[in-house]
Formats: sequence, C-alpha cells, structure tokens
Amino acid sequence: MNDVITGIMSVAEGEPERIAIVDGRGREISYAELARRVNAVRDAMTGRLHTTTTRTGAAAGQPDATTTRAGAAAGLSGDGVLFAVRPGVDAVALALGAVAAGGTLVLADPGLAPEVLTARMAATRPSWVIAESLLYTLSGPFKGLARRRGLLLPNLRDPLPGRPVRHLYTGPWLPGVPRGALRLSRLLHPVTGPADMSDAKAPDISEISANQAAAVIFTSGTTARPRGVVHTRGSLAAGLELFRSAFPLEPGDIVHTDQLMLGLPALLAGATWSLPGNGDLADELATRRATHAFAVPVHLDRLLRRTPRLPETLRYLLLGAAPAPPAVLRRAMEAGPEVLSVYAMTEALPIAVASAREKLAQAEGDLLGAPLPGVGVRIADDGELFVSGPHLARRYLGEEPLREVATGDLVRLEEGRLVLLGRKKDMILRDGVNIYPGLYEPAVAALPGVAEAAIVGLADPETGDEEVVLAVIPAGDYDEGLLRKALPEIVDASALPDRIEPLDAFPRSGRADKLDRAALRELVARRA
Repeated sequence: MNDVITGIMSVAEGEPERIAIVDGRGREISYAELARRVNAVRDAMTGRLHTTTTRTGAAAGQPDATTTRAGAAAGLSGDGVLFAVRPGVDAVALALGAVAAGGTLVLADPGLAPEVLTARMAATRPSWVIAESLLYTLSGPFKGLARRRGLLLPNLRDPLPGRPVRHLYTGPWLPGVPRGALRLSRLLHPVTGPADMSDAKAPDISEISANQAAAVIFTSGTTARPRGVVHTRGSLAAGLELFRSAFPLEPGDIVHTDQLMLGLPALLAGATWSLPGNGDLADELATRRATHAFAVPVHLDRLLRRTPRLPETLRYLLLGAAPAPPAVLRRAMEAGPEVLSVYAMTEALPIAVASAREKLAQAEGDLLGAPLPGVGVRIADDGELFVSGPHLARRYLGEEPLREVATGDLVRLEEGRLVLLGRKKDMILRDGVNIYPGLYEPAVAALPGVAEAAIVGLADPETGDEEVVLAVIPAGDYDEGLLRKALPEIVDASALPDRIEPLDAFPRSGRADKLDRAALRELVARRA
C-alpha cells in the first residue's frame, strides 16, 4: 500500500457493512458510510458538487437548505487546509476527505496564540478552513467572552488577511460562521437540485501522487520562522504499515484511541476504530470490548491506581508520547494485556517498539527496541541517533528534502537494539565528564521506595560546571539513607548525585504530561 486514502477505500469496497468507527457516544458507522462521507467532502472541496443556499424564513445569515448540483472537478493540488476539529467521526471524515481532494492538512491547536497562528498561516497559505462552528463563534462575536475565560483563539474567518479562503464547518450554524461556508451535515444530506452531469468527472484519488503533501504538523520554531513537518500521503502510509507490523491487527479487532496514527492502521486492517468519550477509560474499554488501546504513561498510572485489572478482551496496550517509569510498566503488565512501548517522533512515525518485559529487563539505559523493518538508523560520533526510511517526512516547511533526521536522542546499539541514554540537550557536564540522565533514571526509579526519578544539572554561573541533582517522587517506604547506599550499585561513580531532592510531584507540560526538565531545574534550584 502506497497511499492511506486508497488503502481505506479498498477496505470499504471489500467490507462495506463492517463497522469502521464507534464515536465517543457509542454510535457506529460502517465502512460504506465512512467512504460516503469522505467522498462527499472530497467532491465538495474539488468543485464536483456546487452548493447554493436557499432561504425559507430562516434568520438572517443562517443557512436553511443546501441545493447540490454537479460541476467540473478540480483537485486542490497541495493547497493548505487549516484544520481545527476535535477527534471524532466528523474529524476523521473531514481529514480523509480533504486529503483525498489533494489538500494538505495544517493542524491547528485552538489554543494557539494569534501571532503564532498568523506566522503559520503565512508559511502555509491555506485556501480552506475546516473547523467547528463553536470556534468561529468564540473567535468572532464572542471573542471578548472567550478572552475573559482565558481562551486566546485565532481568527478562523480570515486567517491570512488579503488571501481569500473557503470554509467548511461541522456542528450547528452559530453566529460567526462565515457567509457561504459549507456545512458538513448539508453535504451528507443535501437537497438535490437539477443535475448537469456533462462535465462532472470526479477526481480519481488514485491519480493523486503518493508524493502529494498530506499534512503539515508544527513542532517548534518561532513566530518569525515556524517549523512545520511536511508528511506526504506516501510517508504516512509507510508509517501506518510499520505500526501494523509492530502489533497484530485484523478484521474484528477494536482499537480504542484518539491517536490518528493508531486509528488509521485499524481502518487499513478492516478493524474498528473506537474513539474515547468523556467517561472512565476502563469502563469504555470493557463496554466497547476493545482489543487494542493506547495510553500516555502518566495517564495510565492514574487509571491503574483506580483499576488494577483491565478487561480480558484487551490484548495489546500501547504506550507512547513519553517515557514510562518502571513502576508503571510493572502495573501495566499486571493489568493483563501485552504492553508495548512505542518510540517515535513527528518526523518519523514510528521508529522502534519494545515490550514492557524487555524494558524492565534492561540493566542500564532505557531500551527502545530494534529498529522496525525498513527504518534506517545511524549513530553519530557524539552518540546522537539519526533516522531515515520510507516513513520519513518529506521535509521541513520551506526547507530542502530530508534524507535523514536528527532525533536529539543519545543512544547506543546493543545486539541490534537501540538503548536510550538521554536527550542530547539534557546531557550534564561535571568535572569534565559527560553524564547522561537517561542511562540511570530507569534503574533508580526501579528501586524500592522510589516512584519516579529524574536527574538534572544546575550550572555554576562562574565555572559552567554542573551540580548533579537527583529528584525523586517517594513511594510508601522511601528512605533516603537506603537510597544513597543503593545508588553506587546502579550509577557510575562519576555520575553519582551531589544531592537528592524528594518532591511530591514533577512539573509536567503538554497534552502528554511529559516531564518538564527546565521547570524541574528551577524547582530544585530554589530548594538548594
């Protein structure tokens, strides 16, 4: 398979009645219905279906009915599509439809500061905006109310002043939705008008190259130079195939996740993608009879403290987005399913997979696993890992094509398996010795009385030499004296900490609740 869209459409053609998606409220749609929705979005965005609005006494500005007729087709040819829809059935259909039309999704976080979004829009120059109607309202007529509630929302009506854009929205009509915007529900259930089929040839999605840009995902950068990762339909398809090779998936399986790169492999395999709702995760896994699920380690930890056993139907539990402490891995294994930890980055999804059992057996460092089939790895002289392969993003926005990408991770290769030593930027220098926190943190966290451990360096402003601080979250039987006695058995003498700081919790950031090392450094510095 060299294209994600044609792969899913092929499944829909062969298994039209099979359940494709279960939404957060438990409602099901078949593969046939998913394909119909994707095609409806594609046809509307390529001009195959022209829509006009008719009035039947509706309030001014509110669409009452949409009349549809056939027209000439024209693909988007890689045009940017600003996308701001929360995970759900509508988001899946809209995203796949936009890519099928030849568009490039520009994923927008509704919480972006306006100046950040403006910089990203200047870099991508979208011709379409796909968003929820509520976001138009909160960024338009009720912008003041949103700001008073602490919400800084970008201007979706006119994301790039001076450049005309078209709009497609989901949800009910609300004040602030641009005049002439297409409404998803109207596209799916149109009032059909007179059709002129003379030139109504739909764009053949198989004719759109696998090299066509499909998504731009911003990871870092500044307002002056935003850094966006450009994935093609082909690179996404290759990454999805790698996920499918890493854990078995087949028709009848149910994958419970809100992660696109795990939900799409389910669709490609003819399985069911189960989207989380707002309820308890353990209850949802049981109700949906999920066979596969994804969790962020810190969220899983909270779940397993409440629910030590997971449903028997769950065969695979995938962990990702942040390192998993040994205590969490042990609890996850005791919960029942096979536990796999995924190593990936936005530019290369995924890279390696290791089981919880393998990770716990690793004496030193954090085991990432063997590179997946087709993934190329190179370790530079300083130990940094570089990755290549068919799943590699095409390029960074505005830059030359990528041949390989620097991960920023320091690793070593042991019997064909990657072992993480730490982040390159987190390396500590003391007395001329390089200290890699990731080499020791898993072993320290596995000691009795320690729930989590992190090592940070505090630089002396005059000499630049760093104080090594071991921060720990104590467990019930924590004893600092016993911890100090145990450290020389698992930590090299040159890396032993200058001091130990027990903390109630570590500072975290982002949706994945990753450890915020910069904030941790500030915290332990204040406690010196």
